[in-house]
Amino acid sequence: MNTSLTAADLWADIAAVRTRVPLVHNITNLVVINLNANVLLAAGAAPVMAHAHEEVTDMVGIAQALVVNIGTLDPYWVQSMELALRAAAERRIPSVLDPVGAGATPYRNKTLERLLGGAAPTVIRGNGSEVMSTAGAAIQTRGVESSAAAGDALGAARALAQRTGGTVCVSGATDHVLDAQGRWSRLSNGHEWMTRITGIGCSATALVGAFCAVQPDAWRATTAAMALLGVAGEIAAERAQAAGQGVGSMQALLLDALQLTDQDSFQRRLRLEVGQ
Repeated sequence: MNTSLTAADLWADIAAVRTRVPLVHNITNLVVINLNANVLLAAGAAPVMAHAHEEVTDMVGIAQALVVNIGTLDPYWVQSMELALRAAAERRIPSVLDPVGAGATPYRNKTLERLLGGAAPTVIRGNGSEVMSTAGAAIQTRGVESSAAAGDALGAARALAQRTGGTVCVSGATDHVLDAQGRWSRLSNGHEWMTRITGIGCSATALVGAFCAVQPDAWRATTAAMALLGVAGEIAAERAQAAGQGVGSMQALLLDALQLTDQDSFQRRLRLEVGQ
């Protein structure tokens, strides 16, 4: 098990997404479909959004990663998610679960138990309160907003990683990535304006899917995805503020940064700590 991780390693994974153009199958929520697809395209991946029962398992079979996001639930989509997660596990295709709004309602919590009780995802990414609720803590989420800091959820994240045997990412002002073997990484990039654009967290989950498609070490892949988004967010915010623009312009600048950030800028800006 490799516990070292450098900026050069993460850049190699960014380059792999750009050159290999992995197909990422998304069953995601209605609010973020367009942004998630554009984020994946900007990073170099190929998105597909499909949830029909008649094709969902076939689509998993031709994709290199699956992303499941429970943001806008209904019974039909939940069944689609179960079918897709099972198909991904059977075919050893990496899967990523975003427990959006976990803890907000009993229906949402029961759905997560159903999904986790089937095929365990390779990676779970959520904010502090989502990860705590998914791990079984009694915490109330305010809609889809976190009511806990990322650092408060580390114990729950470790427990969840051990339960699933996979990787858990807690995103926030600082992003934390932990796995079942005890490895951890901490990323301090990003900008507070990223919280004022709908779907940035969901886009992070989609990016994790793209990186898991090209990097078999899910802990490293998740760290690379969060690093790219954090660095790109910093660049986008700085450019928007320098031009006297706001978060609307920043969204477009974020896509530009995901596409155009070069190795020197990435490695110079990256603030990464790792350990075990």
